[in-house]
Parts: sequence; structure tokens; C-alpha cells
Amino acid sequence: MYLDEIETTRDVEIPKNPIDRVIGQDHAIDKVRSAIKQKRNLLLVGPPGIGKSMIAQALALNLPRPNEEIRVIHNPQNPERPILEIIKREELEKEKEAQPVGGILVSPRDVPSFVAEQLGFRCSSCGEISDVKEMICPRCGTNKYSRILWNRRNTPFGDIITEVFELGTRRPEREVKTTRIGSDGKEKIIVYQNAGNGNVRVLDQSALDRSRQMNEKKQMKVLVPIDRIPFVHATGASETELLGDVRHDPYGSHPEIGTPAYQRVIPGAIHEAHEGVLFIDELPHMEYLQNFILTAMQEKKFSIVGRNPHSAGASVKIKDVPCDFIFVGACNIADIGRILPPLRSRIIGNGYEILLETTMPDIDENRKKMLQFIAQEVERDGRIPHASREAIEEIIKESRRRAFELDGKRHALTLRLRDLGGLIRLAGDRAILDGSELIEATHVKKSINEAKPIEHQIRERYGSMWRGVKSDSAIPLRSEKKEEGYV
Repeated sequence: MYLDEIETTRDVEIPKNPIDRVIGQDHAIDKVRSAIKQKRNLLLVGPPGIGKSMIAQALALNLPRPNEEIRVIHNPQNPERPILEIIKREELEKEKEAQPVGGILVSPRDVPSFVAEQLGFRCSSCGEISDVKEMICPRCGTNKYSRILWNRRNTPFGDIITEVFELGTRRPEREVKTTRIGSDGKEKIIVYQNAGNGNVRVLDQSALDRSRQMNEKKQMKVLVPIDRIPFVHATGASETELLGDVRHDPYGSHPEIGTPAYQRVIPGAIHEAHEGVLFIDELPHMEYLQNFILTAMQEKKFSIVGRNPHSAGASVKIKDVPCDFIFVGACNIADIGRILPPLRSRIIGNGYEILLETTMPDIDENRKKMLQFIAQEVERDGRIPHASREAIEEIIKESRRRAFELDGKRHALTLRLRDLGGLIRLAGDRAILDGSELIEATHVKKSINEAKPIEHQIRERYGSMWRGVKSDSAIPLRSEKKEEGYV
């Protein structure tokens, strides 16, 4: 039996590689491994909550680290045409060695915990110290920046599927400032920087000011830094967010009081995804912006211009900014026809279209995978207790029921894991309120009765007038459809 060797989900080993944490999509994962080696584009198709964005993140985290930093440099002969500069990692390391900043190097364990978190060394959930390039904590498997994202963006996180949506929108801080009282009783500003070799550089404000004065003499701005997360989730909320822009200067770049054009250049998501993954969920909703994505995929470079015709940045242009990314789009089955045919052709011509699974056979091997999923959800949430063996059995039984009710599959387990993850959290919250050290079977059973979509709650309260209300994510009530062995 798949539960013989464990007592609780605490005994379950969670894979370190994000690809191995994707449940039930073996066919898709084979294509993802090929996409990593061959740099292929992907179109992931399926209903919400089955792991499309998690697959895209797993792909990004297995790519080689970026090797190019993109800069813009002031052009004294023509300030409205800043010069583009691409620096290789080897050149950048030589540059850093030639211009030491000073300060002292210390271990991330020797700096304040909040500093280590913001610099990207310390896990915000369990406190484990790891390399800044590892987004996923090697101890608990949690996104190291989830708590920082919660505090800064006030966005509810924790879901194993949706949590990855925001990963590409934030990088570790390059430096963190704190205030300290010196021996003379005066306040001093202390600056902590990532030294790039697993250590933290500690220096005071005066040393940092000297370093910045050297950079200002170069009249240069880093557009896309070398140490970046290779996963960018573009929402398509505006052309600026996707394609970049040049900020407005009310002083018209006046040499005395204005801001030079090169300092006002903003990269777009397509540029930040250079040498990484550009992920777009609900791709058909981007409408005309799909044309720009197609151009960027074809040319692997896209100029940044001022997009407001009434702005002082409208005349500024940086030609041929690199944007060589792997494109991963996602959509529901009903929306496939709204994707531009040329864009689909570009994906098929250099990649794969994948229809994801919504169920998997109810066999021991897949029940072990479901057990792994439950353990992953508990660890990723970080606020609920582990589940007992009896609770695990109840959750798997509910997975079996949902596979039959939602997809009409007998002897199967559901892969609509976002909703199932919500059930696990609800049961965990109930266990916390009861003061229980574990999620027990009673907590799961009560949560199943409570975890009903709003349409069902309305129907139960107000009667048959609401029977016509349907939802793609609706989970039928036990009383609506009964089948021997599945209730």
C-alpha cells in the first residue's frame, strides 16, 4: 500500500527539482525537458488549476543562468538615441574586480535576518540559507520570496499553482540599507550588498556614494541586470508593461534640471525575460498585443520607444534591445480560436502545443503522487499542520469523487489541484482552530461540506431558481450525482 511507510505527510520526501513537483502531467513534462535542452516554445491548454503556470516556472528554473547584462549609455552627440551595451558575465566579473567597492565581506548568516531575506539568501518561511539564485528553498520547497511579496504587494499567496504567477515580478534586492547607532552616539547608514560570491558586502553610506559617483561618470544605466530571475509573468495590462517605455520628463531633458533620456528608459517584460522564460497566462485576452509578441519571438530583439505621443520621451529610441526568450503561453480550451494564427504557427514551428490532463488513473503509483501533492501543499502554505494517514485517505477519496463528478472518469484521480489545495488549507485551518497537531479525517470531512462554490451555496439557500447558474469550477454536490463506489 502507498500509505504503509508513512504516518503523516511529514514523512514524505518532497523533490528538490520543481519539474518533479508537477503532478500527473508526465506527457507535458517530457516536452518541457525537451524545451529546456532545445529552447522550444510551448502552448499549454487546459482548464484552470491544473498546473500550467507551475510547469512554466519549472522550465525556467532549469535553464542555465543568464549570461548577459543589458545597459544603456548616454550618447553625447545625440542624447535621444542612447547607446545599447551588452556585457557578458565574464566581462562583468573583470569589471567588478577592476573597480572594488570596498567594505567587508561577511556570511549571510551574520547579517540581520530581514536583510538576508531581502537580498535573497534566507528563506522567508523556514529560515534556511541558500544561494540567491535558488528561488525555491532546498529545505522546505517554498518560494523564498513569498513573504516579501505578501508584505510589499499585499497579494494573497500560498497556492501551489497560483503562487508562481508572481515570481517573475520581483527580484532579490541588490542592496539593503539600515540605520545603526555608532560608538559616538550618531546614526550611521549601513549598506548591505550581494557580493556575488555567496557573501554579503557591508559598507557605509560614504563608500556607496563614492561608488555611485564612479557610475555616474560613466553615464550608464543597467536596463536588465545579470543576476535576475529567469521567469517573467507578463499580464499584458498595457503596452508599457510588455514592451517598455521612456518616462516623461517635465523639463524636457534640460541639461541642468532635467533627467537624461538614458536614465528614463524602462525595459518591458519581453526584455526582462531575455535568456529566460516569458510566461503569459490567458494568452487570448491579450488581443492586439499578440502581434508584438510574435515580432519579438521572430526577431529576438525589440526596440524601446516612448509610447505616449505627448510625452518628452516620445522621441527617444533604443534600437534592437535583445529579447531572446522561451515563450510559454497558456489558455483554456474554449479560447484557442482567439490566438492569432501566425503566433500559433510560430509556436508549432519551434515548439509544442500540449493539451494537459485533468485526471490520472487511480493506481498505487498515482496515489503516491497525490500523497506528494498533499505534503507539498502543507509545506508551501507553512501555516497549517501536517495531515494524518486517515486525513490523506479522505483527501484521496475526495480526489476520486471529483474526477468522476467533474470529468466523468471512473477509477481516476482529479488533477484540478488548485481547488483540491483549497480543501487542504480549509481542513488545516479547521485543525488549527481545534488546537489539533495534525489534520485529521474529521477536519477533511467537515471541510468537504464547506468547500462549495458560491453557486451551490445560493442554490441550497434560495432553491431551484438558481439551478441554471453554472461555473467551470463548480463541484457538484454529493446529492446531485451518485454512483456506487464514488460517493
